[in-house]
Parts: sequence; C-alpha cells; structure tokens
Amino acid sequence: MWAFEKTARDNGFVRIAGVDEAGRGPLAGPVVSAAVILPQSLPVSGINDSKQVPPKKREKLYHEIYRYAIAVGVGIVDPLEIDRINILQAALTAMAISVMNLTPRPDFLLIDGQFPVPLKLPQKPIPKGDSLSISIAAASIVAKVTRDRLMERYADEYPEFDFATNKGYPTKAHREAIRRFGTCPIHRRSFKGVCT
Repeated sequence: MWAFEKTARDNGFVRIAGVDEAGRGPLAGPVVSAAVILPQSLPVSGINDSKQVPPKKREKLYHEIYRYAIAVGVGIVDPLEIDRINILQAALTAMAISVMNLTPRPDFLLIDGQFPVPLKLPQKPIPKGDSLSISIAAASIVAKVTRDRLMERYADEYPEFDFATNKGYPTKAHREAIRRFGTCPIHRRSFKGVCT
C-alpha cells in the first residue's frame, strides 16, 4: 500500500497527498472529497478502501487518521452545483478544494480514478487507487465518514427519505419515497430516477 508513496519520494517529492471522493452515485446529497498527507511511519493498521471497511472500524480509523496525519483537507460540492456542472466535474472540483484546504500544501498528488484534478501540481491518477495506495485509502475513509455524517444530519431535516440509512443512494425504499413525497432540496435533479 506504500509503493506509490515510495516511488514519489524516490523522485524527490516530500509532501504526498492521497485524494479521493465519496458520493458520486447517490441521488441526493453532496459529493465529498478528502486529501490526506500521511507521515512515513504511521502507527495505524487496517487502512483500506473505505468500501472494504465496516462502519464502526471506519469511524475509528477516521479519528486515527486525523490524529496522525500531517494534514487533512476536505472539499464539498453541493447538489445544485452537481446538477449545474455534472457529477464528474463536481467530484474533481471537490478534490481540488480538498487539496487547497491542506496545510502544509502538498508537492505531489495521488488521485483515485483515471482523471487528474484541475490544479497545477504534479499528480498521478490511479484507477482503483483506494485499494492500492495508503494515502488514497486514508482519504477515502475521511471522505466517506464526513459524507455519511452529513447525510445523517439531513435525515433529521427530511425524515421521510431515511437518509441516515441509505445515505442518498438509490435503494428501493429511497426510490419509493421519491415517488411518494417528491424531491427535497438536496436531491440531484439531473440524476435519472429523481425527477419523474
């Protein structure tokens, strides 16, 4: 999991940030990105692609990543902007924001996926990077936990959609709630299945 970070260091880079997002697929809520710069020695085990980590373990790792990381940045793009620029551009924008929120600034980026982020920084997109790079995996955990917490807050505002359970994803119950109640302000109206 450290191979990409080691290669970047061997090439002279010092502050290497892993970048990932959560929430490209849901029908509701923001897309959230995180960028994480880890120290070379990390006293934390179990960091992996957030989809492979159970929720309670994700929460624990989230706190440990914040405790030991050199820097953590978060970027959030709301549903209105997602509808305006499309989900891919929104995800890349959220990633760029998360990198800009890092202090100190990174000198190299490891990006989950095949697209570079719109920043003038040396970077390497890595398909399935969240299971191949420790820094990207850490970012995936921070992004996922941050987004899940936001959706749990939205569940209090819009209880009919059960966002605490489905996190905005297109479950059968969520689709049925849209049919029954219509949409709420955090639904992505450009997504198939939201506006009928």
